[in-house]
Amino acid sequence: MSATDFTRLRPATRLVHGGAMRSGFGETSEALFLTQGYVYASAEEAEARFKGESPGFVYSRFSNPTVAMFEERMALLEGAEAARATASGMAAVTAALMSLVKAGDHVVAARALFGSCLYIVDEWLPRFGVTSTLVEGTDLAQWRAAMRPNTKACFLESPTNPQLDVLDIAAIAEIAHAGGAKLVVDNVFATPLLQSPLKLGADVVVYSTTKHIDGQGRCLGGAILAARELIDGVIHNILRQTGPTISPFNAWVMLKGLETLPLRVNQQCASAARIADALADLPVVARTLYPFRADHPQVALARKQMNAGGTVVCFEILGGKQAAFRFANALGIVKISNNLGDAKSLITHPATTTHQRLAPETRATMGITEGMLRLSVGLEDVDDLLDDIAQAARAAA
Repeated sequence: MSATDFTRLRPATRLVHGGAMRSGFGETSEALFLTQGYVYASAEEAEARFKGESPGFVYSRFSNPTVAMFEERMALLEGAEAARATASGMAAVTAALMSLVKAGDHVVAARALFGSCLYIVDEWLPRFGVTSTLVEGTDLAQWRAAMRPNTKACFLESPTNPQLDVLDIAAIAEIAHAGGAKLVVDNVFATPLLQSPLKLGADVVVYSTTKHIDGQGRCLGGAILAARELIDGVIHNILRQTGPTISPFNAWVMLKGLETLPLRVNQQCASAARIADALADLPVVARTLYPFRADHPQVALARKQMNAGGTVVCFEILGGKQAAFRFANALGIVKISNNLGDAKSLITHPATTTHQRLAPETRATMGITEGMLRLSVGLEDVDDLLDDIAQAARAAA
């Protein structure tokens, strides 16, 4: 069988075949290597492997055949030179940022971040002498003003969680690079299929693969993607020494999830667009946020740098927290959960869950109101979802 250059093939094909390594048994499905360590033919081989003079695996905290297949497939999908998998999305964010800074350095980040990401930037890194400045992510002037001579990293997510702001990745990358910093982009809401931050100028892309890439609510995982020099150098060393390693089993589940990623995301995006339009027409809904709707504040930018509007819809119910709770509690098909990117449709009240640890004034600055709900659209029949939303809206009113 001739070798295939998967970089020349389209994403759906890469996601089925990319990175596969077969054992002597010639298995069709990728093998699951549940092993901690590896056996060497001789002491000399062990020495050469540890020195990096001989290829092969040493210890599954460092690398593993199943994990390596997942990393290669992710890199092919993203168009990155290399990737490293982690135990969770937050492990990926933390390792990526800490690989770029040391005591005395400075980080600029968009204020609109997932609660745990905000903690890393605003509370965790400063404990180690890394200062940070938070900016309004959609305001390029604020990014420019925040840059300092010691700024080494800029960090953003786009679309943001939960209010779906779309940030200009290419413009922010230019600002970061002009100041000698690297740009890290959390691309989890867009997925690799809808947005390519590396092509837009980002240096590092991170994912919670727990979301769309697994996509069925089973396993935790994360991924960091960047140039090979950065991945094989400082990022690999941080992961190797600190140990936020993905389980081979979880990596195998992610591999299986990648095979159906285009089918799931395409269907979810189509349903989300219809649901966003329906929500906007409900009297009980004060506003609806969806990147590809004409009334979204950054719709032109979203259509420029994304292939579709995504799988998540954000909306605000009139009547605040009590009305939002009535809406969520009345849903029958849509389940209340803080995950997203799942085959099941899930609804979240950010102010009391994912962003509850933030001070009320901080949530207000981010635009997270008591009536705001985040809907992650799943794979159910969209007409059933629309019926469920309509009856929940009656209950909320």
